[in-house]
Amino acid sequence: MQVSVENVSTLERRLKIAVPAAQVEQTVNKKINQAARTIKMDGFRVGKVPLNVIKKRYGASIRAEALDDIIRDAYVGALQQTELKVAGYPNIEPISFDEGKDVEFAAVVEVYPEVTLADFAALAVERPTSEVTDADIDTMIANLRRQRAKWEESTEAAAEQDRLTIDFEGSVAGEKFDGGTAQDFNIVIGAKRMIPGFEEQLVGAKAGDELTITVTFPADYQAENLAGKEAQFKINVKKVVKPVLPELDAAFLEAFGIKDGNVEQFRADVRKNMERELKNAIRAKVKASVFDALVNANSLEVPKALVADEINRQRQQAIQQFGGKSAQIKPEMLPDELFKENAQRSVALGLLVSNIIQKNEVQVDAERVRALVDEVAQSYEEPEQVVQWYYSNKEQMAQVQSAVLEDQVVDLILAAAQISDKAVSYEELLRPQQ
Repeated sequence: MQVSVENVSTLERRLKIAVPAAQVEQTVNKKINQAARTIKMDGFRVGKVPLNVIKKRYGASIRAEALDDIIRDAYVGALQQTELKVAGYPNIEPISFDEGKDVEFAAVVEVYPEVTLADFAALAVERPTSEVTDADIDTMIANLRRQRAKWEESTEAAAEQDRLTIDFEGSVAGEKFDGGTAQDFNIVIGAKRMIPGFEEQLVGAKAGDELTITVTFPADYQAENLAGKEAQFKINVKKVVKPVLPELDAAFLEAFGIKDGNVEQFRADVRKNMERELKNAIRAKVKASVFDALVNANSLEVPKALVADEINRQRQQAIQQFGGKSAQIKPEMLPDELFKENAQRSVALGLLVSNIIQKNEVQVDAERVRALVDEVAQSYEEPEQVVQWYYSNKEQMAQVQSAVLEDQVVDLILAAAQISDKAVSYEELLRPQQ
């Protein structure tokens, strides 16, 4: 078998492959002999049909089937011979399939890029530092009480966290616009569901009030005809409902597993959970900062085939987030361009991390794997059962091991990178995750 390689572009290679005619005919004849054992034809017993009869009637189809095998095996052999590390499937181009002659074809493939890593010492990484304060615990407990609040209609003025039922009618320069009108619309002041300034101007309103507020749509608002425009909303406040928070009593604490009504134990449990969340948030922020610095410092052309696969993965993930099949979203409704930039970055990052693991011979740390599983398990009522479930589930363990390997790569980079610490509050650090 003859193989030649042509560089089509930075990552594309064109393998020209020639398989000797003798080898081709040997494979075809082998296929014919195999077929002869099972072919049924009138006037002949099974396995007794003459080969010349089989060739006359089935020769073309058998040859086509044999050519598929020849091309597949020749392509695999060519990869072994050239030692190319290909990404994705080949595009096969026929050159000569004439009977009695060498079979010639080309396989156009993409190869993995050569990675030359930038010096880790040149990478700048920002690392957040934070702690859980008593005030943070007070805020968290207030939020927990608010989640279990009862709602009572009120004649008092609306305040932050109150729920209002309103009718509104919006206009820009005196003209109504699509989506700017609603009746019996429920809104919680401070939930930030509306454009900036809308909810804030409802503070102080009472049931029965009619008012007009002025707001400005953000410059990047999704409706281009409204972006950056000033709008007026006529509002009729139909109802003000205020939250009545539960007391921090034994009944409330029991819902969180505190059976003796010990408030200090409850605060300790809340602190423990918050500190675990804080640790995870800091780890995620640092990892993101390290990986951003790594990608930005290493310009890398990535194989289109890998990007296409990643686009499809992200597309399917998006469909699942929309509700899967029940959302009636078809893949073609989400074009490649929606995911292309993130997919390219994801592929580049994966190649860089894999290269670091390989060059530094990083092996997954079994103790860190167990520590991570234990950490996850602690948020469940039966931690030991969760640990056993993880260790009996290969797919879940593979995900944990992958996460630990990434953490080990992050630590490797941090050991050499330029790190600047930035103090942030618990609320600021956790807000994106919430």
